[in-house]
Amino acid sequence: MTTIQTDTIAAIATANGIGSIAIIRLSGSQALQIAKKLTKKDTLTPRYATLSTIYNKDEELLDEAIVIYFEGPHSFSGEDIVEIQCHGGFIVAQSILKATLQAGARLATPGEFSKRAFFNGRIDLSEAEAIAQLIEAKSEDAAKILATQMKGALKGYIEDIRDEIIHILAYSEVSIDYAEEDLPEDLVMQIEAKLQELSKSLEKTLLASQTRAGLMQGFRVAIVGKPNVGKSSLLNSLLSYNRAIVSDIAGTTRDTIEEQVKIGTHLIRIVDTAGIREASDEIERIGIERSLEAIDQADIVIALFDASRERDAEDEKILSLIGEHARGKKIIFIKNKIDLEEKFDAKALRFDLELNTKESVSLLIKTLEGIMDQTNSSDEMMLISQRQISAVQNTLNAIEDAYEPLHMQELEIFSFHLNEAIKEMASITRPFENDEMLDKMFGSFCLGK
Repeated sequence: MTTIQTDTIAAIATANGIGSIAIIRLSGSQALQIAKKLTKKDTLTPRYATLSTIYNKDEELLDEAIVIYFEGPHSFSGEDIVEIQCHGGFIVAQSILKATLQAGARLATPGEFSKRAFFNGRIDLSEAEAIAQLIEAKSEDAAKILATQMKGALKGYIEDIRDEIIHILAYSEVSIDYAEEDLPEDLVMQIEAKLQELSKSLEKTLLASQTRAGLMQGFRVAIVGKPNVGKSSLLNSLLSYNRAIVSDIAGTTRDTIEEQVKIGTHLIRIVDTAGIREASDEIERIGIERSLEAIDQADIVIALFDASRERDAEDEKILSLIGEHARGKKIIFIKNKIDLEEKFDAKALRFDLELNTKESVSLLIKTLEGIMDQTNSSDEMMLISQRQISAVQNTLNAIEDAYEPLHMQELEIFSFHLNEAIKEMASITRPFENDEMLDKMFGSFCLGK
């Protein structure tokens, strides 16, 4: 198990660049002493903002800043923490950080402040992941979900599930002592009913998390269609500037183009794909392959058809590929170029919208916003990382594996599977046994967090 380091770490906790304020954060046993050196003050009152002049080791004036001391263990990391709020800019914050290092601190690694908070029992892994993802939240709904998880909502849910499994395991462990006697049939039925109830709860959580993944990662929207149906014009209209080249020449867009845009309260990534048809050369073939990958990875697919052209084999190919690659995804079928003479035979194809994408896409924007808002209509608990999703799936697998030995009254094997389920659920909050996983997870945090 990783040992908790007692040295003092320092880092700039705000983004690089010019701003009104930058924050340098120190954490560790010498944080207060280093702050006293830099400010030339004898004392710093805990949790009071103190206006201080900051000096380096050569007693050169660096800045006048606000210094706040948080006494451990009543701090974010559980250790003494000092935050220096100086004037923002490229030079000032770096100069103060350099002064803290010269005074005895060392540069923190990414996520090290949060890692120390975890090892000191101030947060668990579910809260740490919520903190990391809140910084990069792609929607207001995601920020609200992550804020509740920072306050321990997921932790409480996990502990409740874990306690239920332990309760069931207790029946088994006691019964092992009386192995020569068969378990009462009603007891087996009670245990099985409890396990099924747990499975249903976990499955609902898993499904809600998978269907709402776009809230956390940002929704991906792929625009697909044959060449010259107006995909690039649609992208430009959504972005409100000419990002993609628009031309009557088929195959102008030969690769996927990705851009971010805010729709409602959501930050989404829009992918303009190459026109899908029989490729005329190797470059176009690769572009079309990437278009199919974009459909696979998208949360929402916009299928665009040209009202001014007759329906042909390329349109049929688009419909076939959407059926193949977009199963389970939300698909918006759009008839474009409705300002021109209509020649397209819709047949059984039902369009959601009819537009002229060069003029107005407001209806599409409202449709996209409605789909994304609806995604967060569920009240189910949500898992916010693939690590958490995998742990819940493994828990479900362990519970499923426990049914047969329960029916056969092979209680040692039944208990083994339940212990595996408990271990998997516990891994979401405090997996102390896996230092490598912890190092990797906290290493993905931004510097200063």
